[in-house]
Amino acid sequence: MESNSQDRNLPASERKLKRALDDGQVTRSRDLSHLAVLGGGALALLALAPAMFSRLKLDLARQLSFDASTIAQPGSMLGRMQDVVLPGLLACTVFAGLVMAAAVLSYVAVGGWVNSLKPLIPDFSRLDPLAGLGRMFTKDKFSEVAKMLLVVTALSVASAMYLTSTAHTVVGLVMQPSAAAILHMNEWLVAGMGLLLLIILLVAGIDVPLQRFLHKSRLKMSHQEVKQEQKESEGNPHVKNRLRQRQRELSQRNSISAVPKADFVVMNPTHFAVAIRYDEHSMRAPQVISRGADLLALKIRDVAQTHAIPVVQAPMLARALYAHAELGQDIPASLYTAVAQVLAYVYRLKAALRGDGPMPDAPPAPEVPPELDPQANTVLGAP
Repeated sequence: MESNSQDRNLPASERKLKRALDDGQVTRSRDLSHLAVLGGGALALLALAPAMFSRLKLDLARQLSFDASTIAQPGSMLGRMQDVVLPGLLACTVFAGLVMAAAVLSYVAVGGWVNSLKPLIPDFSRLDPLAGLGRMFTKDKFSEVAKMLLVVTALSVASAMYLTSTAHTVVGLVMQPSAAAILHMNEWLVAGMGLLLLIILLVAGIDVPLQRFLHKSRLKMSHQEVKQEQKESEGNPHVKNRLRQRQRELSQRNSISAVPKADFVVMNPTHFAVAIRYDEHSMRAPQVISRGADLLALKIRDVAQTHAIPVVQAPMLARALYAHAELGQDIPASLYTAVAQVLAYVYRLKAALRGDGPMPDAPPAPEVPPELDPQANTVLGAP
């Protein structure tokens, strides 16, 4: 069952935020973009205007100078036009580059850099006129239109007040020399533009945190979505059980295949089986190379008997090794003495079978610290 908007009261997870970022869904503020374009364009114009007007004045002075040779060669007019057009194109290119850089920086400052081409992929579902008409009358669209009306109203009121308060100054420029009039007109335009940009700055200062809040609200999740995402991230329980079963089978198979390399197997007598190997040239202490319980223990015993590996019945030692020794690791130091007793018996047994000595007596009963025997701990801990 789909969750409605009222159920979505949990913050978005990291996975959903990452998926939204990959889809290009990040916080965007149109008002900040407008401020960047208008403000960046105004600053670039102020910075470039002196040089541009100086070059324009110089070029006009050159191009408006004619003599008899110039009139006699009309083809030179093309070169004169090129001398005027190329600096203008260069100035326009620099101006456009500065404005574009300001717009890009405004986008990155709010939502960060998006390394995704998905927003550029055509979405033909947007060509549906009925769906587009429905998107025009959403709550977000109405709030956007209301905000734009407020901004336009504020700009209109500010512009009217500025024009009204400075009208007499502008009219008085007619009576001033051209150079002074142009200077005052420039100051008047800069002040008016600064007032309008200040209003847009205030609007952008409100719109940026508002858009971040709305973006997080749109990405909120319901309890059902959180549970579904956790299930997807953790994996299907049936698949996980099958993987665990497969891992156990592989582990058992590897454990069985290592039994022929053991020096002896110690058992309990049927519940636990642990295969021990010791090479005094490459090992610091004996190591457990295979272990198992119940059916696996019986399988280890059968493989050991098939390969003539001695099987020693030592219940306490088998239980302690099974509980405290890791595969491929040295046995615990507290079990060195017990394992050494069994290992000495095995060496004497192998020597007797080769005919190098008498047959040893009964297998030893190695002493194991009670705290290492799981069965002893269970009995001691019982009420």
